[in-house]
Amino acid sequence: MSRPELTWRNKDENKKMELDQEKIRVGVSTCLLGENVRFDGGHKKNDYVLHTLSDFFEWVPVCPEVDIGLGTPRESLRLVGDAGNPRFVTGKSNIDHTEKMVSYSDRKVEELQKLNLNGYILKKDSPSCGMERVRVYDESGMPNRKGVGIFARALMERMPLLPVEEEGRLNDLKLRENFIVRVFCHYRWQKIALGNFSVNALVQFHTQHKFLLMAHSEKHLRELGRLVADAKKYPPRKLKEKYVTRFFEALRRKSTHRKHTNVLQHILGYFKKDIDDRDRHELLQTIEEYRQGLLPLIVPITLIKHYVNKFDVQYIKDQVYLNPHPKELMLLNHV
Repeated sequence: MSRPELTWRNKDENKKMELDQEKIRVGVSTCLLGENVRFDGGHKKNDYVLHTLSDFFEWVPVCPEVDIGLGTPRESLRLVGDAGNPRFVTGKSNIDHTEKMVSYSDRKVEELQKLNLNGYILKKDSPSCGMERVRVYDESGMPNRKGVGIFARALMERMPLLPVEEEGRLNDLKLRENFIVRVFCHYRWQKIALGNFSVNALVQFHTQHKFLLMAHSEKHLRELGRLVADAKKYPPRKLKEKYVTRFFEALRRKSTHRKHTNVLQHILGYFKKDIDDRDRHELLQTIEEYRQGLLPLIVPITLIKHYVNKFDVQYIKDQVYLNPHPKELMLLNHV
């Protein structure tokens, strides 16, 4: 299957800004790719990861337990003790591999930082890779669900802006869409942050993402707008740090039907005088039916894109909000 082109328009309507010819680099727990690296000698192949996202992502597979020298199959491991600082031990023989795993995790995350990843998909419940709610056993052998895998903790602490998700949570369509949005935004950010960064480049990036930010947090949109307006007051490195931190804080906020409705109505304001009463009523009705949960978001967006192209509303054409990720992923097609 050929990989769809990943693009969005820039100021020149006849020119497209390509994300890249290469796939977006994303880390992943090796077992999710169907590799037999699990403690029982099997795998946890995830079809969405392997057969859908693989068309867009270049995987960087990691299995911490195999990497520290544990065989396949092997005795299962568990987290024991304090959930904030657990030990990493075998379930039956009680062999402690904590120091080896902590040392490996530090080295591996440092290695991954050099690869310019744009996201990471972890294996849920894993004592090494679980993102949240990993079992931690107390001295009496009773578990609680307050743990984080040792490698996953190092990854998220050292790379706090990296979009990270567990494969289990990707079954939730809203969490899936939020994660994919953040991955593609992270990629676009890297293109300017690691390239010829300038205030003008930041202004363009911010302008293109305004309505996407509005769909997640108007508060953050206003704060980032003030930061961009005062951009020349900051050294480039400080400016980048302040902007990107708040930017991804915003995207971690959940979008809602109410927020999207607000965005759609704002966009309508850019061409409402150009359409007749009948078409305006149809569009408003479509937006209202989306707000009520009767239509998927793709329906009002498709209708808006029709009018934006018809009336050549360049400012809206440039908005990432209308094309946040490849349409082949169909992330906006669900009610």
